Amino acid sequence: MHVLLTNDDGIYAEGLRALYHCLTRRHKVTVVAPDRERSAVGHGITLHQPLRATRVSSGNGFCGIAVNGTPADCVKLAVLELLDDRPDMVVSGINPGANVGVNINYSGTVAAAREGALYGLPAIAASVQGTGRKSYDDAAEFVCRLMEKTPAMSLPTGTVLNVNMPDIPLEQAAGVRFSRQDQELFAETVEKRTDPRNRHYFWQGCEAQTYTDPDADGAILGQRFITITPITCDATDYGVLETLKAWENDL
Repeated sequence: MHVLLTNDDGIYAEGLRALYHCLTRRHKVTVVAPDRERSAVGHGITLHQPLRATRVSSGNGFCGIAVNGTPADCVKLAVLELLDDRPDMVVSGINPGANVGVNINYSGTVAAAREGALYGLPAIAASVQGTGRKSYDDAAEFVCRLMEKTPAMSLPTGTVLNVNMPDIPLEQAAGVRFSRQDQELFAETVEKRTDPRNRHYFWQGCEAQTYTDPDADGAILGQRFITITPITCDATDYGVLETLKAWENDL
């Protein structure tokens, strides 16, 4: 299988390296990733400056292409220009920090996988709860196993598997649960400050999130399960669409 590997933390991130070394044991892997951290950029793409792609390599056999753009840029550029043959799958991650609930909307990790799905490619976005993980090897092994099973799942075109793993050795995880996305907003803050020239500026932040919906991804992850949520590129609300059609002649 030919895997396009990317992330939003940059080509030198430990989570991406762990996935690369795991996947290359059995698959062809092409890395096209941002040249620096691009966390929380969502599905933005670069239109007003040129994109540059630079080949990089380092010890232990790692090689890839660094792009001075967003995660979505990386996938788009790879599929349209950089790769000699179309990949079979896109894998994005492993991100340090969970991408569950409303955070999915902001995540560059998830956006990269969604960009692959827009091109009709099966795609996985992978994240680990917490930011202080010492090793991503067990998380990478799980993602590799899931990736190899994904073709048999016959996912609809445009569907991404969003995977979140607890911040523990995965042999201690409670199991695997397929779940839906939580919609609960987290407690956000904006701190207003004044600079030495007496101009105002603002720092955005948020409180630690707690999840109360027991059937959604955030709460399930909090119970030490690996949670997998199928998300789609099609944002249409089909139930509401059918209701609204009754208004077509009244407008």
